[in-house]
Amino acid sequence: MKVSELGEFGLIELFAGIVIRSRGEALLVDIGDDAAAWRTDASIQLATCDALIQDVHFTLGTTTWRELGWKALAVNLSDIAAMGGLPQYALVSLGLPGDTEVEHMVELYEGMVELARLFDVAIAGGDVVGSPLVLLSVTVLGTASNQILTRAAAASGDHIAVTGYLGASAAGLVMLKRGLQLDKETAALLREAHLKPYPRVIEGQILACHGVKATIDLSDGLVSDLAKVCKASGVGARLRVGEIPIHPMVSAAFREDCLDLALSGGEVYELLFTGRIEVIDKIKGLMPCPVTVIGEMVSDEPGRVRLFDEQGGEVRLRRGGWEHFAPGSNNELR
Repeated sequence: MKVSELGEFGLIELFAGIVIRSRGEALLVDIGDDAAAWRTDASIQLATCDALIQDVHFTLGTTTWRELGWKALAVNLSDIAAMGGLPQYALVSLGLPGDTEVEHMVELYEGMVELARLFDVAIAGGDVVGSPLVLLSVTVLGTASNQILTRAAAASGDHIAVTGYLGASAAGLVMLKRGLQLDKETAALLREAHLKPYPRVIEGQILACHGVKATIDLSDGLVSDLAKVCKASGVGARLRVGEIPIHPMVSAAFREDCLDLALSGGEVYELLFTGRIEVIDKIKGLMPCPVTVIGEMVSDEPGRVRLFDEQGGEVRLRRGGWEHFAPGSNNELR
């Protein structure tokens, strides 16, 4: 069997089955969540890593080096945020063609440092190797209190909520790939949403401190990532598509496709979480960003996400989310 036949998530499950044999007793969360977690004498430690590869995750024709540096760190901080953690240290590994300009590397690191300073994260080291394409792999270490957030803690009866707005990152990618000419304000917002996402670190800590247990960051698309929570928790989900918080500029610029962008578009890095309605209502007043309830967890059909319109009719998803290796994966919205 080829990895393209098994798929990204099948491959992850295969790895998990192999490494579980070497799992230490202190390990609390391992392969299959946003970050690994283990307990030390003083605290819970978190670790995550993500790689960005030229012409897979980014093109140098549509992103600046500074934006690339910001995003490479941001996607990892988002994983720590999804666990309710506090990021502390970053390690950076670079694969570079020999003809890469040194000034571009300065811009790359300036972008990382700009974001690192906002969250008091220290870039502590890493590695540099030669490569035919640019490869940027970042590992972030952090800590958490005794309450960590996981994908496996959702329960039937929980309400489903998301931070911020959806669809802007996917719309930004479509704009950049197709060279669409939009008004200046819309173009700037969509570009920043896709290339300079803002990790919800503060929001994740608020969730962890106020009764939320199940969270995931939306890196592969709303429906795709919610399905991962459903599978890990052994529950199903019902989403009300009329309540999905789509950014008004996305609705205006992509009238026919805005819902698909919000449901299937990846690289959003907002947080999806579940909890009792009284918990979510309290959290709404504490958050520095909007929070929208979009559905409920149900006991039937574990692992399945179903979509419904305002009249209660079921809605079919036109596009799937992102999955590496999968033939039908939605590259346009990654």
